[in-house]
Amino acid sequence: MTDMVFGTVAQQPSEPVLPRWWRTVDRWSLTFVVVLFVIGILLGFAASVPLAERNGLVPFYYVYKQLFFGMIALIIMILTSMLPPRMVRRFGIIGFICCFLAICLLPVLGTDFGKGAVRWYSLGFTSVQPSEFLKPCFIIFTAWLMAASFDVGGPPGKRMSFVVCVFVVALLALQPDFGQASLFLASWGLMYFVAGAPLLLMILMLVGVVGVGLFSYNSSEHFARRIDGFLSPDKDPRTQLGYATNAIQEGGFFGVGVGKGSVKWSLPDAHTDFIIAVAAEEYGLILVLIIISLFMVITVRSLLRLMAERDIFVRLAGTGIASLFGMQAMINIGVAVRLLPAKGMTLPFISYGGSSLIAGGIGLGMLLAFTRSRPQGDISDILTQTKIKK
Repeated sequence: MTDMVFGTVAQQPSEPVLPRWWRTVDRWSLTFVVVLFVIGILLGFAASVPLAERNGLVPFYYVYKQLFFGMIALIIMILTSMLPPRMVRRFGIIGFICCFLAICLLPVLGTDFGKGAVRWYSLGFTSVQPSEFLKPCFIIFTAWLMAASFDVGGPPGKRMSFVVCVFVVALLALQPDFGQASLFLASWGLMYFVAGAPLLLMILMLVGVVGVGLFSYNSSEHFARRIDGFLSPDKDPRTQLGYATNAIQEGGFFGVGVGKGSVKWSLPDAHTDFIIAVAAEEYGLILVLIIISLFMVITVRSLLRLMAERDIFVRLAGTGIASLFGMQAMINIGVAVRLLPAKGMTLPFISYGGSSLIAGGIGLGMLLAFTRSRPQGDISDILTQTKIKK
């Protein structure tokens, strides 16, 4: 009837996907992620050559692999950032289930590559570390559960997310991978705090973490050895921490010069966990401060953009991924400067590792999707309207 009186309404042409994505995405954070990847490639030219020579490979073999996996990670990050939050949530939930099952099967099908912890699946031409892919998916899954608890008549999502967190942390601790376990627990705790956890409960959780740490110290020789080495006032120069600390001291403010560093010839993980030591020795404190600033700006910008978000799931999931990204960088750098015990944790988008790069691309793509500008009122408007109605 309406069409007969007024005529049909012409369908408005929708804006193409790519221009809409470029207009709404956080372009500064996207640029800084690319800069981090470029810095990682430059550091790879210095840090990976000794390892390639020891393995009888061409000098820049690991740089080529890093470039290959890095390009895949950047493409995945951009494609993921184009998805709407609802689609990101679906992929995250499916990914969590797959990665959780993969971690459960690690004791049967996994390998340790002689490092004392079964964390990888060997595919012949490469290896896959499922815990890296589990990180962003775990954030999505637990944020979904927490957000469901805010619905009228919804499930007890906060308690359910706590049970999921306990299971995941326990599986990672059994590998043993206490670094990743602590990162998962800290990210979940921060999301739980943002979701409105009571302060008393947070204190009890902190006491529980200390208790688990004491139990792990007494039951795991691997964990106890790392803690004792960290607490010891005497620094053994023959350990990885000793080599890294000496390299940072030698680098000073401007570094010893490109290609003139010596720590890369001594550290077996110079291209992965301790790549910041190579950066500090050859390029000096200046490059280290630039790297820290890039991580800080990406994290803080994302959190600031999420403050205006009205969707509870998007706010929780975005906060979890941003904090995960920032805390992983903080832990990696803290280990290198001996502020934290040694942990097998990479520096996102800088350290060598295909699983780390691609999983980082997925996580940052999700974060960019959550922080895109959307037509919505400010959350303060909702609070103001609620007060007026009362």
